Amino acid sequence: MDNKHAISVLNDLIETSKDGEKGFHECAEDVKNPQLKTLFSQRAQECAAAARELQDLVRGLGGDPETSSSVAGALHRRWVDLKSMVTGKDDEAILNECERGEDVALKAYKEAMSKELPPTARVVVEKQLQGVQRNHDQIKSLRNIARAS
Repeated sequence: MDNKHAISVLNDLIETSKDGEKGFHECAEDVKNPQLKTLFSQRAQECAAAARELQDLVRGLGGDPETSSSVAGALHRRWVDLKSMVTGKDDEAILNECERGEDVALKAYKEAMSKELPPTARVVVEKQLQGVQRNHDQIKSLRNIARAS
């Protein structure tokens, strides 16, 4: 197995996790509901922990782990900021953007699972994929509740 390929896949997921960390952190700052603020802060911490776990895997494979978020993630956050200025930062709008971010993360993790990875990396990526799916489903449910009220 080519470690360079696995390192590249894992580094992409590190960027995705860093994007999630920053995105959830910004959502926590903007949201008014204290329960959502707590939830988003917890999700930001979970994304940071996921990134660290992936960075350890990359080091274990002899690579240099990614340490920053992606350009696409930064662009998405700027778009969210611009959109928020125009539409206002209501909780439903913030939940919509969180769900969009989780859609991107789900796609990245599913794509990574379709690649050849060492068994230890595959176990970690699968576990993190399940966490991303759980986050996505919870955010979507909260968004639906906010939309209905």
